[in-house]
Amino acid sequence: MEPAEGPGALGFHGDEEIIEVVELGPPGPDDLADEMEDVDFDDEGAEEPDAEAWETEDDEGVEDGMEAQDDSEVTFSLHSASVFCVSLDPKTNTLAVTGGEDDKAFVWRVSDGELLFECSGHKDSVTCAGFSHDSVFVATGDMSGLIKVWRVDSKEEVWSFEVGDLEWMEWHPQAHVLLAGTADGNSWMWKIPSGDCKTFQGPACPATCGRILPDGKRAVVGYEDGTMRIWDLKQGTSLHVLKGQDGHQDPLTCVASNQDGSLIMTGSVDCHAKLVNSATGKVVCVFKMESVAPKAPAGEGEEAESNSVESLGFCNVMPLAAVGYLDGTLAIYDLSTQSLRHKCQHESGIVQLLWEESSAVVYTCSLDGAVRLWDARSGKMISEYRGHSAEILDFAVNKDASIVVTTSGDHQAKVFCVQRPDR
Repeated sequence: MEPAEGPGALGFHGDEEIIEVVELGPPGPDDLADEMEDVDFDDEGAEEPDAEAWETEDDEGVEDGMEAQDDSEVTFSLHSASVFCVSLDPKTNTLAVTGGEDDKAFVWRVSDGELLFECSGHKDSVTCAGFSHDSVFVATGDMSGLIKVWRVDSKEEVWSFEVGDLEWMEWHPQAHVLLAGTADGNSWMWKIPSGDCKTFQGPACPATCGRILPDGKRAVVGYEDGTMRIWDLKQGTSLHVLKGQDGHQDPLTCVASNQDGSLIMTGSVDCHAKLVNSATGKVVCVFKMESVAPKAPAGEGEEAESNSVESLGFCNVMPLAAVGYLDGTLAIYDLSTQSLRHKCQHESGIVQLLWEESSAVVYTCSLDGAVRLWDARSGKMISEYRGHSAEILDFAVNKDASIVVTTSGDHQAKVFCVQRPDR
């Protein structure tokens, strides 16, 4: 496919050149707060559920794993079941929040694993957790749809709300606004802590993934039926809908945008990643990965072997994008030529990938319990860190790329120091 032309097209430099990232200057919190005042929110008040006392269960012994090697600096072990999610506070990168299958979420200090407070009151697995852009609030969400927000300095719950089964949750990049997607196809937006609310109605199937774009005015949401919508957050209207041939053939698993929000990438169970111009809603190109094992027709009671896109992201300093697949392939694509640049093979499926903020280094975590750093220019692995005795389920990298915090099926979260001598 030829690169897109016209006013929305993006010019890329040659293969090895660093491209200059132009700051578009997103609206400041004050501008945004003013704009949010104009939004017509529904008058649905957030009901405060009865606070229930939760007794801390004795930690069950984590099985002795195969991994004797532990490269981590700090281990956080207050969870008594698989730890599903982790986020670092954006302002200082000194605090982490983790949520797990034990219906618990904890805010703790990264330097020594010291517990600051428990986000108590959840009644189902905590699958979403994150800090607001200024680290003032922390939000936790469980599978049943109970979302709670806590003020970090006072450790007090300031807001809670119950929606349908929760699929994903994300804070606004510049304001105290929370966005979440649910299994009924709706996306919800709240002002915190007032709880003013509005909804964006999708198709009658789960809103499987979502991301607020860097301008803070639009969000991209992917759905189980393979469609993708770009929403205007202020007007509550759908700006673009990708469906049919433009959409995916199977549920979306992940979405990402580049630093200025001009490009969106979507990933799906159909094993395709699509590059979309966010201004026009047009598909720029499709990245297809052939499955390692050819799909055989499934017999009765058998599942066909399948591959899917599990995670993706854009490099900030070069025109590159990374896509992580369930079969363990990390594909580095060159956006200027719209071609595959490197294939980095893992022995087991990739769960998530993240780019360093200011270099062409991409991090992966996988089902084999290791974190790996890859040089996207050469396709070579830089380093590998181990310490978990089960699969890694989520991870976060701090701003200066000196530490990685991981969560795992082994009931633990770990902090790895990844500062490299060449920096």
